[in-house]
Amino acid sequence: QLQLVESGGGLVQPGGSLRLSCAASEITLDYYGIGWFRQAPGKEREEVSCISGADDSTYYADSVKGRFTISRDNAKNTVHLQMNKLKPEDTGVYYCAATEFSPMAIATMIPPTDFGSWGQGTQVTVSS
Repeated sequence: QLQLVESGGGLVQPGGSLRLSCAASEITLDYYGIGWFRQAPGKEREEVSCISGADDSTYYADSVKGRFTISRDNAKNTVHLQMNKLKPEDTGVYYCAATEFSPMAIATMIPPTDFGSWGQGTQVTVSS
């Protein structure tokens, strides 16, 4: 299993922005599929975005489409989740996860069960 570390969470007002980062120290993430998930108190975990390890194609949940952007920074061995126009319902613990197996030209979320390595999470709170 990879050791993944999320960072960049915090408290932000509605309409604000945050950029989350997912980093690994012992292996290159370039060819891993990466997913970002969130879990709010009392709610099920939700996959919000993923990026393919095969061709960097991306997919977003409808709830974040047009507001969140997932991207790789290969020089820093990091995957980012840029979150704009944040809403109170975006509040939760955000986790990144990695999988060695992801298709090209993804047209749906990579199944959560495909991810074998998970980070510890970073808290995002959107509140005025």
